[in-house]
Amino acid sequence: MKVLVTGASGYLGRHVLKALGMQGIETVCAQHRTTFSSQTGEVLSADLLSPDGALELVTHAKATHLLHLAWYVEQGKYWNSPQNFEWVQASIRLVDAFCRQGGKHVVMAGTCAEYDWDYGFMQEGVTPYNPHTPYGICKNATRQLLQSMCDLHNVRLAWGHVFFPFGMDESAGRLIPSLIQVFRGEIPAFGVNNEAIRGMLPVTDAADAFVRLIQHHQASGAYNICSGIPTRIDEIVELIAAEFNADPSAVLNLPSSRSSDPAMLLGNNQRLRSIGWSMEGSLKKCLQQTVKAHLTHQPHF
Repeated sequence: MKVLVTGASGYLGRHVLKALGMQGIETVCAQHRTTFSSQTGEVLSADLLSPDGALELVTHAKATHLLHLAWYVEQGKYWNSPQNFEWVQASIRLVDAFCRQGGKHVVMAGTCAEYDWDYGFMQEGVTPYNPHTPYGICKNATRQLLQSMCDLHNVRLAWGHVFFPFGMDESAGRLIPSLIQVFRGEIPAFGVNNEAIRGMLPVTDAADAFVRLIQHHQASGAYNICSGIPTRIDEIVELIAAEFNADPSAVLNLPSSRSSDPAMLLGNNQRLRSIGWSMEGSLKKCLQQTVKAHLTHQPHF
């Protein structure tokens, strides 16, 4: 097995690459920024948004498996960015080239935003797809197009619907890094949707899920990459505040600008568990480790 990984320098990608290395899996990484280095394999310079970038990459990589994580995900901008449409085209070119070069198995990162969020609890093959943002719409369209393409080439496609990963290297604008900064006194407190329920997942467990999908010789179709554990936002605030001996009411008593967000966004992960994946540790323990790591390493969020 030789895995071509795109997006290896991204938030999720760095953890996936580490998990692949721990399994001794040979990789070749595609990176537009040539300063990136990998301890698990070769790094190839590639611009996937260029018309010829995908074919050149696949031809040089000579990989049997493709793990496609690359997409435009700049915090605060990706939901409605026109770049989402560019990544639909780039993904089609990449998978088409991979299939035509004899590739065997494709795994791609999708999103829980492909689902109809009015349902709250999402299960593969049961909950309908009905995205409402360019990001969700483009991911959903890519999934449909790539499934048809892979079927034509008799190539397996496994699609991971990712739910709310958290951990080291998160963007500063995301919820948990922002709360850590609040309770460290670095930014002003802000209101959250206290009673909203989310299925938070440590990013290391999300990475392990993608490695499991790439290793499993029969993995195909949609898989929810999620904890399956309902967690209220106010619980997260209280857990983080406790790590700083701080008063959570500084956040909890403020009005939220996101009160119109869905009351619950939670995934069923039974299908993922059926191929041998399991979540390591508890949500509380993982949050504590995340806070400790931020304090220890003083990261640039």
